[in-house]
Amino acid sequence: MSQFQFVMRSGPTPGKVFPLEGSELSIGRDANQTISINDAEISRKHAKMELRGASYVIQDLGSTNGTFVNGTRISGIQVLNPNDIVAFGENIVLMYEAVVDPNATMIASRAPRTSAAMPKPAPAPAPAPVYVAPTPVYVPPAPAAAPVPFAEAPVAPAKKGNKKLILIIILAVVACVILGCIAVLIWVDADPTGGRWCSVLPFVARMLGGTCP
Repeated sequence: MSQFQFVMRSGPTPGKVFPLEGSELSIGRDANQTISINDAEISRKHAKMELRGASYVIQDLGSTNGTFVNGTRISGIQVLNPNDIVAFGENIVLMYEAVVDPNATMIASRAPRTSAAMPKPAPAPAPAPVYVAPTPVYVPPAPAAAPVPFAEAPVAPAKKGNKKLILIIILAVVACVILGCIAVLIWVDADPTGGRWCSVLPFVARMLGGTCP
């Protein structure tokens, strides 16, 4: 009787049981495989199994859709444990189960019972408590507080408002003087006789070739 078996959970024949017998097994779509599963998801020669010790190992044979154990695609030899989920591709899922021999259970249940009760062993004396001195916990000293840098008194910004006001007044005075001079020149020059030049700016009249009394 086989010790392990495959039970198909999903695929072309759900619930089908594949007894695992022999030291070497082949799995694929071909009819001559030890475990033949007629489905397009599985390759003709998909994987192989070998009995090593008390369990089987499985190896993928370069199949198109891959072999998975518990959701992980295998690339080498993988040891199978009872209740592992083995999938070929995405749709063919089998459960790897250990087969329990019912005859062994019946033989064990029919084993004769001894009438004489076995004497119970005397309880071992409890060990004396051993005092373990607590290990002192080293507490590192708190780091010294960093000195607070001396904060310089904020420098009051220079009052720029007064400088701007003085500059505006000077420019206004200069503009007024210039405009006054221009106005005087226009007024003097407006006299066709030139007498205003002699009365206001006689030296300018002489420089221009005029004669003043």
